[in-house]
Amino acid sequence: MSTVDNAQLDKMLSDAFAAASALYKERGFQRRVGWGKKPALVSVDLANAWTRPGNPFTCDQDKMDNEIIPGMQALLKAFRAANFPVVHVTTAYEITDRNSSFTDMGLWHDKIPVEVVDLANKDLWAIDSRIAPIPGEYTLLKKRASSFHGTELAGILRANNVDTIVVTGVTACACVRQTICDGIADGFRTIAAREAIGDRVPGAVAWNLFDIDAKFGDVESVDTICKKVAELAKA
Repeated sequence: MSTVDNAQLDKMLSDAFAAASALYKERGFQRRVGWGKKPALVSVDLANAWTRPGNPFTCDQDKMDNEIIPGMQALLKAFRAANFPVVHVTTAYEITDRNSSFTDMGLWHDKIPVEVVDLANKDLWAIDSRIAPIPGEYTLLKKRASSFHGTELAGILRANNVDTIVVTGVTACACVRQTICDGIADGFRTIAAREAIGDRVPGAVAWNLFDIDAKFGDVESVDTICKKVAELAKA
């Protein structure tokens, strides 16, 4: 049995990735995509099935309660004060019978237990009450990992002149990562909020944030993001 706990593992990985940054920088990676003029906050799967205990999708509860939720609360305060758009993303399925001849789960249920997030059980896919949407914010229901795949997200953002997305949520290795990758592919400047991104597996956050920062978006602290949002609101 390993004596290295999750916090120690994340610290070890962070140190290793910091050293590996030199290789990327020498080869021209880790450029800054930067900020545009109007950001939107895109919060991915911070719903009860992921943020609360007792579900197959439950994420690291210590990080969730002490970093991700407080980080999201700070970001929500900043975006709301600036009157910038907020999109809460969640995932659920209407036809959850794996033996059905037709289902909105596609083939994903052949890999992971998406059938447990039943659309009929609203409490499972409802956004965590600690960061609940308020009037004027949008809740988007997705079926795949990316918040962009098969959804109206890109169209809504463009219609509201958004050029930058700040992405938070879970999981770093899947839905957050895919949202960021599709975001930059669709022409949005992508910012990952370091303390407000989590996962279930030790080390997954550190690795994915390192790789995202090298290739797909800028990883910034919640404090830095909040300050930038305030500056843009005054511009």
